[in-house]
Amino acid sequence: MLKITGLERSSLLDYPGKISAIIFTHGCNLRCPYCHNPELVIEGFNKSESFSEDDVLTFLESRKGKLDALVITGGEPLVQRDLLPFIKKVKDMGFLVKLDTNGTFPDKLKDFIETGLIDYIAMDVKYPKVGYVKNSMIPGVARKIEKSIKIIMDSELDYEFRTTYVKPLHSFESAEEIGKMIKGAKNYYIQNFRPGKTIEPTLTKENSFTTKELGEIKKTIEKYVENVQIR
Repeated sequence: MLKITGLERSSLLDYPGKISAIIFTHGCNLRCPYCHNPELVIEGFNKSESFSEDDVLTFLESRKGKLDALVITGGEPLVQRDLLPFIKKVKDMGFLVKLDTNGTFPDKLKDFIETGLIDYIAMDVKYPKVGYVKNSMIPGVARKIEKSIKIIMDSELDYEFRTTYVKPLHSFESAEEIGKMIKGAKNYYIQNFRPGKTIEPTLTKENSFTTKELGEIKKTIEKYVENVQIR
């Protein structure tokens, strides 16, 4: 059973140039303190407050001709065992599919790409390599992230990399290292931390970067990436 805990019925922002719906899957193998979806990560799955696959497919059927795509985010969608059959059903209905991922499942990501069922990938580059080792308990995590980046860049899919910058987890040095990790990429988005509901409740606006600082981060990444934008 695919664990879907949220459905956003229309978005103009999440799939570039397309009108999309968004589903939020439950569960993640990371515990990023700045995560804005803590209920998907640290809380148990509540079936009574979830959406079934049929709920989503019925909704999409009703929006044919009005929506272009479905965005699948989380949590980390690739922890879901039943994700691929669901994506095939969505594609069979004529919708584009965008997959959001944290890049920690490179082999599964490669398998998904090779099915031809994915149209766009957005990968969160959470930290420079040393940050992954420090902030996760996943064996070989830095190597897995590097592998996922290469798989995405070697594919023929539309894609983007993105990082949410949070003080003190990130610095100007972090941007330099991340730039090196994704050197030659097409698109990279800088996202500033915005306080709100997070896994670590003590984070505030003091953990955000200033507009000027974000501009400096952008200049740093532009040495390595073709298109860099601040969101």
